[in-house]
Amino acid sequence: MDDLRHKLRITEKNLNEINKYLLDDSNPIINDLLGVVAKYGGISEINRKAENARQMDNLIEQLKKIKPEYIKDLDWLSKQRDQNAFISVDDYRRKILGNKLDDFHFDESFAVTLELSACQYFPFLIEGAKKAIKNQELMPGRVIRVRRMKEQEEDGDLLAMSAAMQIIGATYVETLDTKGTAPGPDGAPVNVHLGGPDTITGYFGGIGQPNDYALKWIDEYLYYYTNYGVSQVLNINPGTVLLGYFLYKLGVNNEFKISVFMGNDNPYSCLWTLLTAKLFARDDGTSPLIGFNLSNSVDNKTIELSAEIRNSFDFETVVRLEHHIIETWKSIVRQPYDRRSELLEIAPKIKNISAKHEGGNVEIEKTRDYPTDILDYFRSKEDVLKAGHMESFLINYLDRHDAVNSTAKALTENGLTFIAAQNLHHR
Repeated sequence: MDDLRHKLRITEKNLNEINKYLLDDSNPIINDLLGVVAKYGGISEINRKAENARQMDNLIEQLKKIKPEYIKDLDWLSKQRDQNAFISVDDYRRKILGNKLDDFHFDESFAVTLELSACQYFPFLIEGAKKAIKNQELMPGRVIRVRRMKEQEEDGDLLAMSAAMQIIGATYVETLDTKGTAPGPDGAPVNVHLGGPDTITGYFGGIGQPNDYALKWIDEYLYYYTNYGVSQVLNINPGTVLLGYFLYKLGVNNEFKISVFMGNDNPYSCLWTLLTAKLFARDDGTSPLIGFNLSNSVDNKTIELSAEIRNSFDFETVVRLEHHIIETWKSIVRQPYDRRSELLEIAPKIKNISAKHEGGNVEIEKTRDYPTDILDYFRSKEDVLKAGHMESFLINYLDRHDAVNSTAKALTENGLTFIAAQNLHHR
């Protein structure tokens, strides 16, 4: 068996051929990427602009010109943080466990990141914060956003959310417009075959970033990176995942999260993804792959094997394994979908994982007149307002907030730890 196993060894000859291809001056695939990088001034200038753009003073200065009323909300949020209006983790545990708290020993090295997806509109975050203060609840430690970038650039949400995430101490992910389910940044359809998300299955290409749109995705990323300091974005396509690795290897401090839409649903697909991440990791061992969202269909065994692969490549602290605990009620999975009990089984075994909440708790969702729907992610704000659905969207968001807190409660009751918004609760 050992002799057979050794047949899998990658030869130096093959590695040399790969390097020869990548380093060839006439390689159009790499030259096109380098051309996009040059458009933004080169590596050092790109990183300098991004670091400057994400400074709080610069975010606020831009917001004054676009949506000055949001500054009042950000000031309120900062004040509540500074006054310790949000419940601390220690007080939260006492609230949940009472006198039983002294019987538990919490191992923070296995803390589960509380993840909420999606927070589409900045005012929703403020409403969630008010609710958290009033009811002594938790705000998420990680927030995913799936709004059209140009739309939220114009209405101030992009700036306000970037500032708010710094205030509360949460990581966040944006979703670029260069994807096949909506018009791209230039208004033209990204995937010529798609009429919208309802036609994805007809072309068997996932969400799709066909032809030259992988490079357009890099172009769009560098625009928001240099102008707004947006670091983490959703990645949905094998080509843009590879380009993300290349960009980081070149020196841009980009980060991305692989979407559930990529369909990594077995240990071998996870090996493929992590293997490429390892090949193009920097000399310090880091990778731009910050979050790795496996398919909704995976079981705990697959998550454990994927964690084993991750750890073997020394990525345990680099790559967070992200798993849907609750999904939207419509248009993505068979319901009821609730993986909370499975999370409680795996949380004590695997470090650096997150519990993602895409919908409300099952018992709540099934009673809603307007339950969560994954297809709502692809709707424009204009369409939402015209249909009169904004209030329903807020209810959906607060249901997600409640689902996050249900998971935090279950973890706590089982002596397990979590990561909520760092600057609000971990003090």
